[in-house]
Amino acid sequence: MPRARVVLVHGIRTSATMWRGQVARLARHDIEVVPVDLPGHGARLDQAFTLDDAMRAIDEALDDADPRSPRLLVGLSLGGYLAIEYAARHPHRLDGLVAASCGTRPRGAGLRGYLALAAVIRRLPDRGRWLNDTMARLFLPPAAVEDVVAGGVALDVMQPAIGAVAALDIEASIAAVEVPIWFVNGRYDHFRIEERRLLRAARDGHLIHVEGATHLVSLVRPAEFTATILGVVAELELRAARRDASRTTS
Repeated sequence: MPRARVVLVHGIRTSATMWRGQVARLARHDIEVVPVDLPGHGARLDQAFTLDDAMRAIDEALDDADPRSPRLLVGLSLGGYLAIEYAARHPHRLDGLVAASCGTRPRGAGLRGYLALAAVIRRLPDRGRWLNDTMARLFLPPAAVEDVVAGGVALDVMQPAIGAVAALDIEASIAAVEVPIWFVNGRYDHFRIEERRLLRAARDGHLIHVEGATHLVSLVRPAEFTATILGVVAELELRAARRDASRTTS
């Protein structure tokens, strides 16, 4: 029996391959790791992005999980927002949630600016592929760049995916989540400006900063991110042991 099933949900325009380093590291600790391809990304590149299909992709990755092992959902950026929404909709499918690099509500001027940028990028001759790869090489280690692009780059998904997330009330979704939430942000992540507000919305929330990391925290500081996930798994195991002991003695 594995220690836990950890389902990993990637960021926008990349795919499940962005998690290859984390899959290898976590597997060394007897953890079952399932990286998800969201609609419009990776193996689902030809599928239109919809919120319902994204929820189904996450749900499929949790099927057949051993009920004796903790089930942990981990999402980064777009994947973090979707993981929050999934946890709010399916309270009994999870034991814990890690929401990484999604420390601000997708709304207001920042969202409008992001959508405008996406529209400009889509009109480029290569639909933004050169820009995507150049930015990755500038800000990520070479191995991480390979992982990010290995599953293909979703060049046409930005507007539908961002639009779907913008329609959510992330703060209300966080308040509805019944399992513990760990908000994990790079110290220099520009998305963490409302992290304290989102933390206050959680019933059982915890905030972790990864020193030296920017937005793509799992790629910039992979060893530290793995250590964070292992710590969360250990906490979920401890909570489960305490519940079992309480039932035995009651």
